[in-house]
Amino acid sequence: MAVTVSGAGFHSLTTEVHDHHPTIEGTIPDWLSGTLIRNGPACFEVGDRRVNHWFDGLAMLRRYAFDDGSLRYSNRFLRTDAYAEAMDGRLTGQFGTDTRGWRRILETVTSLGIPDPTDNANVHVARIDGEYVALTEAPRRIAFDPETLETRGHFRFHDDLPEHITTAHFVDDPHQDELVGFATQFGLKPQYHLYRLPTGSRTREGIASIDANGPAYIHDCSITANHVIIVESPLILSVFRALNPFAEGAIDMLDWQPERDTRVLVVDRNTGDIVADPTFESAFTFHHVNAYVDGGTIVLDLVEFPNGDIVDTMSLSELDGGFPNVPDAHLMRYRINPDSNTISRTRLYDGAMEMPRVARSVIGRRHRYAYGQVTDRTGANGLVKVDCETGTAREWWKRSVYIEEPIPVQHPDADTEDEGVVLVTALNLQRERTELMIFDAATLDVQARAILPHAEPFGFHGRFFQGV
Repeated sequence: MAVTVSGAGFHSLTTEVHDHHPTIEGTIPDWLSGTLIRNGPACFEVGDRRVNHWFDGLAMLRRYAFDDGSLRYSNRFLRTDAYAEAMDGRLTGQFGTDTRGWRRILETVTSLGIPDPTDNANVHVARIDGEYVALTEAPRRIAFDPETLETRGHFRFHDDLPEHITTAHFVDDPHQDELVGFATQFGLKPQYHLYRLPTGSRTREGIASIDANGPAYIHDCSITANHVIIVESPLILSVFRALNPFAEGAIDMLDWQPERDTRVLVVDRNTGDIVADPTFESAFTFHHVNAYVDGGTIVLDLVEFPNGDIVDTMSLSELDGGFPNVPDAHLMRYRINPDSNTISRTRLYDGAMEMPRVARSVIGRRHRYAYGQVTDRTGANGLVKVDCETGTAREWWKRSVYIEEPIPVQHPDADTEDEGVVLVTALNLQRERTELMIFDAATLDVQARAILPHAEPFGFHGRFFQGV
């Protein structure tokens, strides 16, 4: 009998394989050369205890290496301090897992209120100064070997930029050869620090430090050629809650305050000046799509939730019963007028959507197509390609197949934005296996499927690296 969604997508996977050649159905394009590396939680039990929240599972890297029409697959846990403690039977998840007790109280007191951050870097990956780095929202990063996935140790920047919470979502700008990110600093005067990280450097260069309202929990950001954009929702990070040694984790810091407005901060990448900061009624966003300048207007596409309930409902107790019943997220377009400091919002796609991506070549530039995970199908997650110019959409979905984050990869000689493929990992409940699916980026026709040797737990994010 096929496993349930909760049984497969949120189970612990302990098996590690290296350079496994999966069964391929269909044909992998010969031109597709490079490596997709994805990150996500994969172990949810420590001894006889289970972590409370999906975000607290131990980090596992997954590698899909393409070369001349072939594919090799590997997966491996990051050997972090959190992993070592788990192997010793100690539970150290900090986002939503109860680690109360004398040990946590001691950590809280000795760190002047905020426990030492976890190094369980299970959210995303990036290439920084030639190193491949696993990332989470705690300010601890883990370097790894991109071929073997072996852990190389903690990665440290060569600067002293203050950070208590940091982004795992660097924006990789191929036009200016830099990563752009941000960090949140607590204190009497909390701030958001926006910065750039030039290719080949480990020194973050400050763009701007902005006084924070809250501060808010911010997961992602966008860029244009001349701007950095963050969205400050009323999902507030309460430092007073963090001071409580009996809190179950960072999730207890979060406080949805719907009486507050949402603020969109548009910052000049060169001067650090705030170009616009319009506000509107309360809403929440995890993930941005892209941004660009259209004449005198700044266009920002993102996925918007009506409130912050989604974070709480990612607890494993909620997910055991299937996907939680929360308000849908929708693909939205914000048009920001810096002259009048106003904003208009339009829905681009009627379906519910998450995990949005665009082709790398259009990051920070005008895009036409956005790819994402369709989340409102019964018994499935689908794939959608939204034409942001015409408002039309093309979808692919099949019952019992659960699509994860789509990664568009353009053909090296592409003439159009959607000439290439979309790489998607998908849990197939009937096969009780995860498949790596390769879609034609223009039509969403399935070109190939690679059947992995096991069912992977649902992951978070990944990147495709050329030449690896």
